[in-house]
Amino acid sequence: MQRLLTNAGPIAHLSGDGPITGVIEDESAYVSESGLGLLIEDHVITKIAESQELLSEYSHLETLDLEGKAIVPGLVDSHTHLLWAGDRSREVAWKQKGISYLEIAKMGGGIAATVGPTRTASDADLTHLGIERMREALRNGTTHLEAKSGYGLDTETELRMLSIAEGLGAIQRLPSLDLTWLGAHAAPMGSDIDTYFEEIMSEQLPAVIEQGIARSADVFCEPGWFSVEQSEEILQHSRKKGLDLRIHIDEFVDGGGGELAADLKVSTADHAHYTNDDSRMAMSDAGVNTGFLPGTPYSMGEDYPPFQKCLENNWAWSVATDFNPNCRTLSLPFIGSLLVQRNDISPITALVACSRNSAETTPHPSGLIHGQIKEGAVANLNIVDGPLWESWCLQPGHSPFAATMLEGELIFH
Repeated sequence: MQRLLTNAGPIAHLSGDGPITGVIEDESAYVSESGLGLLIEDHVITKIAESQELLSEYSHLETLDLEGKAIVPGLVDSHTHLLWAGDRSREVAWKQKGISYLEIAKMGGGIAATVGPTRTASDADLTHLGIERMREALRNGTTHLEAKSGYGLDTETELRMLSIAEGLGAIQRLPSLDLTWLGAHAAPMGSDIDTYFEEIMSEQLPAVIEQGIARSADVFCEPGWFSVEQSEEILQHSRKKGLDLRIHIDEFVDGGGGELAADLKVSTADHAHYTNDDSRMAMSDAGVNTGFLPGTPYSMGEDYPPFQKCLENNWAWSVATDFNPNCRTLSLPFIGSLLVQRNDISPITALVACSRNSAETTPHPSGLIHGQIKEGAVANLNIVDGPLWESWCLQPGHSPFAATMLEGELIFH
């Protein structure tokens, strides 16, 4: 299949190698002027040139005139809890009464409250939920997302969740998936962390490795959940068995997760809300990405993490939705709005955080570059519904995109 996109408005291509760090002083290094076109062959961008040049050389091809609409990369949601059943909406009233997340968990809320409905949901029910959520993500410009297990908390359900997610990743016209095992999410009801940790090490993790579906392992390393020592043992064993490493750290307090992330050189340390500066520096020196999840403090009524400090110190960071029962958004444009309109982050930096930088920790299954628009990259991109690329993050109530190209196929919204 070959097709042309012509007469594009500005293209925020973000092309280059590695993550972008620090304050972007010159946007022109990452944004092309209007008038360019793209040649798409199969699922790859093979040529970017002036529209008239492409039209003269490939006049026989199917052509879409963009009439000056801007283009941004396909967005990459690098942290989601895609599959779960149930409803925890009642917890918002508890939070408003000043009850902490840990106290809510002890009251029977929190992660464990989602586990029961998820365990009893049928494969068909979970598949349907996954498809509907992935469609919503795509409507908001996400072309690839990371999806964690973690609401089974027993070997059977964790394996089942990964198997269902693998099936979702094979469905056409949906975002591609990067799968993560997060069995070390919390202790199941009727158990405690120490007992469940032993079950993970002796039974669940070996079964996950034998199943061979998850690309990565993740642990919720937080006081009251998995300790630094337990997290290290789980992650070290996972790495020995060939899994990439991710970690949840310091969401509620500085619990030492940053030091562990740096020591293990994990791919990404997420939440990282209260990580101390020395640990952030050590993480940066170790090549660890900080995965901020601003939708979570938004939904919990808390302050935002220190984005500006990361810019000032040239630390690599990304953002993701953290879609979960308490943060029910799959809109990266909304997350971008939180950065730009509530935290004084520039639109270009916010875009980098959920495209090029997030793609660094969440590779495309083809092995090709994604999260940026360049020759040789996967043909994942978003056509903005207007001439200014900045509007991608300035319409938080609805999708800012007229269409999304998903691996070379145009999907109109």
